[in-house]
Amino acid sequence: MLIVSALQARAQEGYVPTDENLAERQWFQDAKFGMFIHWGVYSVLGDGEWVMNNQNIPVEAYEKLPGFFNPIDYDPEEWVKLAKAAGMKYITITSRHHDGFSMFDTKASDYNIVQRTPYAKDVLKPLAEACKKEGIKLFFYYSLLDWRRDDYYPRGRTGNGIPGRADSGNWEEYIAFMKAQLTELLTQYGEIGGIWFDGHWDQVDWDGEDYGDLRVDWHYDELYALIHELQPQCLIGNNHHLAPIPGEDFQMFEKDLPGKNTTGWGTSSENIGQLPKEVCETINGSWGFNLQDQKHKSDKELIRYLISAAGYGSNLLLNVGPMPNGKIQEKHSSSLLSIGKWLEKNGQTIYGTRQGPVPPSEEMVSTQKGDEIYLHVLDEKRNTYLIPGFGGKIDKMTFASGQKVNYTVNEFGLAFSVPEQERDSIDTIITMRVRQ
Repeated sequence: MLIVSALQARAQEGYVPTDENLAERQWFQDAKFGMFIHWGVYSVLGDGEWVMNNQNIPVEAYEKLPGFFNPIDYDPEEWVKLAKAAGMKYITITSRHHDGFSMFDTKASDYNIVQRTPYAKDVLKPLAEACKKEGIKLFFYYSLLDWRRDDYYPRGRTGNGIPGRADSGNWEEYIAFMKAQLTELLTQYGEIGGIWFDGHWDQVDWDGEDYGDLRVDWHYDELYALIHELQPQCLIGNNHHLAPIPGEDFQMFEKDLPGKNTTGWGTSSENIGQLPKEVCETINGSWGFNLQDQKHKSDKELIRYLISAAGYGSNLLLNVGPMPNGKIQEKHSSSLLSIGKWLEKNGQTIYGTRQGPVPPSEEMVSTQKGDEIYLHVLDEKRNTYLIPGFGGKIDKMTFASGQKVNYTVNEFGLAFSVPEQERDSIDTIITMRVRQ
């Protein structure tokens, strides 16, 4: 369990979300599906977004990469239309990742896409315009850690094998740098849906099983207050794998359904808060473009993950890692369009829903909208099912075909059967209404 003193965390104590923020939280919960985009100069090497750390590339050598980054095929309108066709309601894109390179026009550092690449243009500006045009909300991923800047000191747990990093620095100057960039992101691109922080864990002592003390003061009280002052509706999330702290507006779960923690470094069930939830996952095995990644998930797996996330009361933020030329891989696009087709038919059981009354499991999850409950049967091995302890008078229980479900309710719970002709290979959906 990560132990953080109140002095160290310095959360935005006393934070009271505005009406605009509360409305945005509800919109977020209704949206259910977003596109995550990991894109940066690391894409040139085709080995994921952690390549600088994983290959211990010297700072001086890594700084040559921007000179090769020229995404002449980048079409933000094409990206946004793809997200919309996939049924996604928002996009979260990396504005600055752990390598410290800024993908936007910033005055806080010359290490950015405008000043260091032959492309010489801000990629976030036209993306923001395309999102506004298509009614898609835009969120910015922002790395708290930095493997390049001298003022990111003390160093964290990662990046210590990278040659050329400074052995001293001024932490307060680093905080000032982040404030300057966050101000730019929230004043140069119109209304922003949210800020997606990552990297808190870099400054936490960890023994391989449990987190220990936080090494630095992230000044969250100041960072969060700045964001909420500039754009009160803007949602704040932080990928720290902890329970939410004051000032945050949604809680994210990396590569895991809420409370599952199969990774070993995720968020445990006791740390799940009451804020809106979001699960992030990759289409293949990588976040950033990886030339040799062959772990592409099937369309069925991806659709079922979206269904399961909704059954846990969570959004799904599904990642694509565009190539250095600005194109999204065809296989990724194909999967996204398949998900979109499924949502065209079944979206009413996902969008605008909350977690249903049936506890989620691998064989079945439930979502609910008003008095309509949707059972999503994911198991394909059985024809009969029992929901223990499920009571109440059922007014309606039908398959997607409109055919009535054969069921019984007794002291053991709700038992029902799924005949072969009603079974769907991806998700057998049953709509029910219960009178308590």
